[in-house]
Amino acid sequence: MKQKEIVPVKPTSELFLGTAKAPVKLLLFGDYESAPTGAAHHVIKALLDEYPGQLRYSFRHFPLTRLHQKAHKAAEAAIGAAQEGLFWEMHELLFAARPALGTISLKSYAREAGVKGKHFLDQLLNGDWGWYVQDDLREGIRLGVHTIPALFVNGVLVTGELTTRNVRAAIEEALGAPVAKSTKKRA
Repeated sequence: MKQKEIVPVKPTSELFLGTAKAPVKLLLFGDYESAPTGAAHHVIKALLDEYPGQLRYSFRHFPLTRLHQKAHKAAEAAIGAAQEGLFWEMHELLFAARPALGTISLKSYAREAGVKGKHFLDQLLNGDWGWYVQDDLREGIRLGVHTIPALFVNGVLVTGELTTRNVRAAIEEALGAPVAKSTKKRA
């Protein structure tokens, strides 16, 4: 009997946008059913363009399943897409499709993102990537995340609403630039 090949799964901790050795590291915890998480993601993406070469942005799944029943499975789908190098494409589609994240829809979004794997739906239904979502969740809990979205800038939790102004102030502070008095307070 031929033994099934075990392929290592690429975790979200290896995925990022921006520059690998950037001086400022942004780590956002959230879920795909959370409108505030989607808004924070778009703020960060815009700031990536504003600070070329200075930011490294990572996303970790923190599904609040009591509020967002489909968030965990959506996170699994994103990790599944990551196995074909399509995490960020799937990530964008999931935020855009926030109200419609059922399993069949997730398969459709995966195809739209470019996922070619024949077994994607089976793996999704079997929960093959569920443990990796749980790894992200445990990391968030270890870092003190209680609610989402939660953004860390160089390991420091940004307090207050994740607006462009507040996130930019945190980035400027991390870069060592003087922060204007009107933006220094982030609480």
